[in-house]
Amino acid sequence: MIELSSDAYLWIKALHIISVMAWMAGMLYLPRLFVYHCEAETGSEFSEKLKIMERRLLYAIITPAMILALIFGGLLFLNLGSDAWTDGWVLAKGVFVIGLFAMYDMMRKWRKDFAADANTKSQKFYRVMNEVPTVLMIGVVIFVVVKPF
Repeated sequence: MIELSSDAYLWIKALHIISVMAWMAGMLYLPRLFVYHCEAETGSEFSEKLKIMERRLLYAIITPAMILALIFGGLLFLNLGSDAWTDGWVLAKGVFVIGLFAMYDMMRKWRKDFAADANTKSQKFYRVMNEVPTVLMIGVVIFVVVKPF
């Protein structure tokens, strides 16, 4: 456990929220780009433009924001008393966060498939996957704010 001053705690909390917002913005937008990419003809100018957009979104926005969210969130977690580490809400939030990391890994793979013109998934698949980060984010927020158990 670390003890942060109240000012440091508030700054870290603010930076964590900002990082999570940027991470989620990217996680919500990237599958939408995949939907559009399914519509694009392989090798077309539009397809090539989407490849650039997808790569930049993943590596210039999503990845750094995710790393910063993890760092600032880790500092907030370490500031909790050690008895809180086994609280149900903390464990449930952790499950949802692991789900977000898993989605990130899947999105990286899908982006690589599109980059290699090897996508085998449909628009419908990506439309459904577009909703998964939203559901996971809702779970995180509910467990952090409401702390139902």
